[in-house]
Amino acid sequence: MQSFVYAYRGGLIENRHRLSLAIVDPAGKLLASSGDPQLRAHLRSSAKPFQALALYLSGAVGRFGLTSEEVALACASHDGTPRHVEVAAGFLRKLGLEPSALVCGIHPPFSRSARKALEHDGHKPTALHNNCSGKHTGMMAAALAMGESPQGYEQPTHPVQRLNLQTLRDLSGVPDVPYGVDGCSVPTFVLPLAAAAKMFAHLAAPESAPEPYRAGLEAVYQAMRTHPEMVAGFESIDTVLMQKVPGLLAKRGADGYYGMALRESPWGPIGVTLKVEDGSQAAREPAVVRLLELLGALSPEEPLEWRRPLLKNLRGLEVGWLEARLELRWT
Repeated sequence: MQSFVYAYRGGLIENRHRLSLAIVDPAGKLLASSGDPQLRAHLRSSAKPFQALALYLSGAVGRFGLTSEEVALACASHDGTPRHVEVAAGFLRKLGLEPSALVCGIHPPFSRSARKALEHDGHKPTALHNNCSGKHTGMMAAALAMGESPQGYEQPTHPVQRLNLQTLRDLSGVPDVPYGVDGCSVPTFVLPLAAAAKMFAHLAAPESAPEPYRAGLEAVYQAMRTHPEMVAGFESIDTVLMQKVPGLLAKRGADGYYGMALRESPWGPIGVTLKVEDGSQAAREPAVVRLLELLGALSPEEPLEWRRPLLKNLRGLEVGWLEARLELRWT
């Protein structure tokens, strides 16, 4: 079975965004899928909750007295609001580091209001506004806790990145995990959707994971659930969905990727991964909302802007919309 997100213009279909997805239980059993559940895809930022496990494996949480809010920021693709910047700066100060240590690059805040406020005040964005600043700070914290230099922390040969790679291998059950370079310059891992969904199922049920990872998985889950506003922002889908859906952990990734852990479902704890194959970010959101509806986790009556996003032209006129049609194959 195949699923698509359709882009309508003038009432006619203009574009078809094909997607694949996998839903698995903590043992890795495939419960349902659409398209190709073995599609190999870059997790991009959806890997952040698992990269944040290095904070626990290295002892960085205890050494630097990290709060659950800072751990949530390490898992985040944040919107660059003043609060995100404040927490990121404080996190760095705990390490004795300056923002110049970050190699994630600079981009304007994702948050529309934060971006406008910067422009109004005549300020330029910094690396702290980068949606990955928390992840990068977490990697440097892990490096210091391991007795390693934070310099070069983004390189695949750095001990922190080797630890991250081993974590992905252990939690996915895939011995050979290829990687490329992410938009923020650290490694981005490639896994079949079903194997990546198994990792999210471990977040839903940490007791199912190898023992060294259980405490960290539970802590990461609780941090993200306690501080959903740190994981993205009040204008973004991850935060809103975690506020509305009990037991849900949601994590977006670039180029049409999405990962979720659900502790409460008719099938028990489950992990979900989804990839819009042409990389459309706009098509990803209605697909995620529709999938949660099909899983019974979200009411179709819940008002959400991402269910049927409107397409507007440069004058702000409504010229079309996006609509997800998912077909699930249950095993």
